Parts: sequence; structure tokens; C-alpha cells
Amino acid sequence: MDPKLLSGTVDMLILQVVLPGATYGYEITQEVLKQSQGYFQMKEGSLYPALHRLERDRLLKSHWENAESGRRRKYYKITASGKKSLKAKRAEWQEFSSGVEGILGVPVNELA
Repeated sequence: MDPKLLSGTVDMLILQVVLPGATYGYEITQEVLKQSQGYFQMKEGSLYPALHRLERDRLLKSHWENAESGRRRKYYKITASGKKSLKAKRAEWQEFSSGVEGILGVPVNELA
């Protein structure tokens, strides 16, 4: 997928994945991969800057926990503002994708 298309949706995908409960970076990447049926492979280079930005914008909050392995993990949880932002981003996405589908809705086999 063209990275330019993905860049505008990373925040929305992260907020959606974190919505059910607190999770850490690796879990987020794995859940995005799973829920997209392998389509989106979120790399650290895009994930962590997005997590920091979402936290700075108070759409996520974080806390540290010790894992059973002894490693510390930073868990992210969506805030009330994050839920509100996600709702708005999803509505915007629905409008956008509906508009694009209206134009591209011609079946591929009908294209010359």
C-alpha cells in the first residue's frame, strides 16, 4: 500500500485497536496485522512516533508495567478525548470512503 495513504489512517487504527483496553506497542502491531488480515504491517518507525503524538495530544495515556519476563512495558490506554476523536475520525473515514467508492464503484471487469 502507498505509505501516503496509510499515514493519514495510522492514528485512527491505533485508537481503534487500543479501544478495548490497555495494550503495549508490540501487541498493537500484532492486532493491526491480525485485524487487517495481514494487510497492514505497522513498523516501529511509524508506530512509536504516532503513539507519542497521540499521548502528547492526550488521546492516549500510558503507564509502565513489569511483564512476567521481567521487562518493563509501556501500556497505552485511550482517553475520553481519544474516544471522541476516534468517533470523529471514523465518521470522516466513512464519508471519504463512501465518496471514493462512488467514483470507483464501477466493477474492475467493466473497465476498458
